[in-house]
Amino acid sequence: MVQEGNFVAIHYTGKLENGEVFDSCTGEMPFEFEVGAGTVITGLDNAVRGMEINQEKHVVIPPEEAYGEYNEAMVQSIPLDEVRQYFEPKIGMTIGVQLENGMHVPATIKEVGNENVLIDFNHQLAGKTLHFDVKIMEINDEPKYSSGSSCNGLDCGSDCSC
Repeated sequence: MVQEGNFVAIHYTGKLENGEVFDSCTGEMPFEFEVGAGTVITGLDNAVRGMEINQEKHVVIPPEEAYGEYNEAMVQSIPLDEVRQYFEPKIGMTIGVQLENGMHVPATIKEVGNENVLIDFNHQLAGKTLHFDVKIMEINDEPKYSSGSSCNGLDCGSDCSC
């Protein structure tokens, strides 16, 4: 049975409320994480606790247990000339931005104006209720997969693609 501190390997398919699949690693190397370590969204971490190997479960995770509510304050206007020093911005483009603390985060270009670019620092799944079909493949006391996983769509800093 999955408990805090276990390394759990899962197959999953993540869908939005409209049924659109945003990530999946079913049929691939399982996604592995340490339960309770804070490396995946809270709703998934809580959902696997108590599950057994080969058990399957459908889980509905509200925004507050996933990537949070959408926050308009995380949309920032940057001078177009400043952005063009590095690249030519296009609406919908996902970029990596280095924060003052050195951490890199993904952001999405929402709008390109004549003088400014609107950059959205919200996670792409912020404000969304997520649906997961999860199957427990393995429960281990130590990590089994050296990379942590080949399917990292659920870690906090990913772009949600395997």
